Amino acid sequence: MPATHYFRPIPQPDGGRWRLAGGWVGFSRLERLSRDAPPVIVEEAPPEIIAALTAPRAPVLGLAMDAPRIMGIVNVTPDSFSDGGRWDADGGLAQGRALIDAGADMLDIGGESTRPGAAEVSVADEMARVRPAIEALGDRIPVSVDTRKASVARAAVGAGAGMVNDVSGLDFDPGMAAAVVDTSAAICIMHAQGVPETMQDDPRYGDVLLDVYDALADRIARAEAAGIPRDRIVIDPGIGFGKTGDHNLAILRRISLFHALGVPVLLGVSRKRFIGTLAGVDQPDRRDPGTLALTLAAVAQGIQIHRVHDVAGIRQGLTLWRAAQEGSRQAAQDIAWQAAQEQPGSRQATERGYGA
Repeated sequence: MPATHYFRPIPQPDGGRWRLAGGWVGFSRLERLSRDAPPVIVEEAPPEIIAALTAPRAPVLGLAMDAPRIMGIVNVTPDSFSDGGRWDADGGLAQGRALIDAGADMLDIGGESTRPGAAEVSVADEMARVRPAIEALGDRIPVSVDTRKASVARAAVGAGAGMVNDVSGLDFDPGMAAAVVDTSAAICIMHAQGVPETMQDDPRYGDVLLDVYDALADRIARAEAAGIPRDRIVIDPGIGFGKTGDHNLAILRRISLFHALGVPVLLGVSRKRFIGTLAGVDQPDRRDPGTLALTLAAVAQGIQIHRVHDVAGIRQGLTLWRAAQEGSRQAAQDIAWQAAQEQPGSRQATERGYGA
């Protein structure tokens, strides 16, 4: 049953009463959301909500979730929207190695395009595309397989993948949950309205943020009921999957809400069409600056995993963002210390003539 109230932590980088998901962002206040009333800023929430928001997240593919993680995209497909056909000659190996060298924390290897309008690929073709790359790259870096099909997931985990990235959120193949349980893999459960062939045909929601939240809560419950432990679940709100540009922006503005689900959050905005629409850029591989901007905005809301094409650019942006944030935090600490010292009665206040 959908919740009556939803609580979104309002991130603050310079401290806060609580740590968000055990990570790099704090919060002291929350935005209480509901379907029938305007948002309200509050300073308390039910204990179970605070517990879900603050609990450190389990590692994903052996990687701690206390810092932003970069997932490099390896599309071994002829028809992906950004780089279809570019990496087919060697099965994506050169691209995978380049992303590793550029600083990827993990790779997501896919053999079926899920761009709007894409047709389904046969199991045999998809397996043939992803297995060589997983076998070759899995020894160097943690690997996820981007697939909706249980048989492909089983083969990929057997070849060395540690996570299944299911863009259908367990809806496409009834056997997917069992495949994840049997292989002890992690799973990323994404929200999508419809299937790639038709998902952008006039998608509609009552309240897109809360509808997606409820749908992901239901999918997490379904996964746990099937035997998938919560500490092996990641969620993805599915930017661009059955959503308009306005839907995407509504989710991104309040994406910290999804921390209340108690699992790591993955974001995939890289080079997507709505970035090009907003920025006036038709060519997907020229949308990297927009991708970086949205990635940093999401990092500021505590989002843990970022699935991107341009690993080098995102890594550079994160490095500079972190350096600037550290400076901001230090400045805030210095100001707080100064204020404390200058309270009436403090030694420094007396020295400055403020009186005892």
